[in-house]
Amino acid sequence: MSDQSPPSDPKSLIRIARESGQDEYGAPLDLGERVRELRKAQGWTLEQAARQAGLARSTLSKIENGQMSPTYEALKKLAEGLKISVPQLFTPPPRVEANGRMVVNIAGDGAAHATATYEHELLASGLKTKKMLPYRARIRARTMEEFDGWVRHEGEEFLLVLTGVIRLYTEFYAPVDLRRGDSAYYDATMGHNVVSVSQDDATILWVTSLT
Repeated sequence: MSDQSPPSDPKSLIRIARESGQDEYGAPLDLGERVRELRKAQGWTLEQAARQAGLARSTLSKIENGQMSPTYEALKKLAEGLKISVPQLFTPPPRVEANGRMVVNIAGDGAAHATATYEHELLASGLKTKKMLPYRARIRARTMEEFDGWVRHEGEEFLLVLTGVIRLYTEFYAPVDLRRGDSAYYDATMGHNVVSVSQDDATILWVTSLT
């Protein structure tokens, strides 16, 4: 498969967004610490958790303090006692602390990427390792014939009409006309194209998932 994407294909925008990112690697999971966190989340003492799991208190204490490697049977008992699955014992808890990331775009200062059918303005381009790709688009296309087949790419997508009227074509649904304030959320692996049915070019806000 060629690395070149059609000019109107958001895959090229997704690639641009990711090229400025950096790989992030998490620290190895400490099983003992994870078990302790799960126990405390239940509000249980060592004795209560050991009783729930059918383990000796001393065994659970050694697991939490990294003094022994539990057998699979012990892990299974722990998971059942904590009412979770065994894989969840090895899954880090979600990070909920604020990281303070923020970027502001003044109207018109986004990174421009013009194509034959759309004129994209990438937003929040200063942030690395984003989970979403937001961009403003001016819809130049007026007919489906202006596209080289369906646009499709990974992830999910949300669009909000800012000005004008658009017609959203999708692979599995009838075309739908959307006006200012109307929106759509869809699976982006499904073929989709957008044309303006206004006298002037319509503009929309697009947000594409990157994960």
